[in-house]
Amino acid sequence: REVDAIVHVVRCFEDPNVIHVDGSVNPLRDIETINLELIFSDMEVLERRIAKTTKSAMGNKSLAKELETLKKLYAHLENGNLAKSFEPEDEDELTFINTLDLLTWKPVIFAANVSEDDLADDGASNEYVKQVREFAAENDSEVFVICAQIEQEIAEQDEKKMFLEDLGLTESGLEKLIAASYRLLGLISYLTAGETETRAWTIKVGTKAPQAAGKIHSDFERGFIRAEVINYKDLIELGSLAAA
Repeated sequence: REVDAIVHVVRCFEDPNVIHVDGSVNPLRDIETINLELIFSDMEVLERRIAKTTKSAMGNKSLAKELETLKKLYAHLENGNLAKSFEPEDEDELTFINTLDLLTWKPVIFAANVSEDDLADDGASNEYVKQVREFAAENDSEVFVICAQIEQEIAEQDEKKMFLEDLGLTESGLEKLIAASYRLLGLISYLTAGETETRAWTIKVGTKAPQAAGKIHSDFERGFIRAEVINYKDLIELGSLAAA
């Protein structure tokens, strides 16, 4: 429940040797099944929270408002809806819902698991992938195409880059997942480079320079003076930081 997002791997391939628990391949049905499981789980959380808050809400306006929100959310889930389709009345209600760690409130990335044949065109000719993409678009979710079988083979290779090139691929499924996660969560990376190491730091899009520096060490944020900026093209053309 403490994760920032959920990755849902959805089967989008036919293979008589790989049995499906429901006897047929149907990604939208599979997504609905998992969503129902998550809804039931969230309802259990809300039931406990409602019981606890009810005991303490007498004469407390703040808790009474929380109890009202909890009951509205519960009814919303009971109707088969995900929490993220619930529309909070105001910022206070939104802030409160964020503290509940509901699974169906979290953003979702769908990993469309295809056969090796469908990997080259990124699943464009796969009808199952099209269905998942349409569903994701309607639900503000990310989608990336993956072949779990290939990913297993990549993990076992020493020369991963050469193996990907042989398959006509530019990146692995893991790299696709990282990129999709960054987009969904509004993250970027910035690099620090020095004599001893070059390192990436992850920050939210729109983070100011002092707070970005604070990611490295809190002292950098407290003692921040300024950021001196050099265009990357100038740095490459002139050949050194000093020349630039």
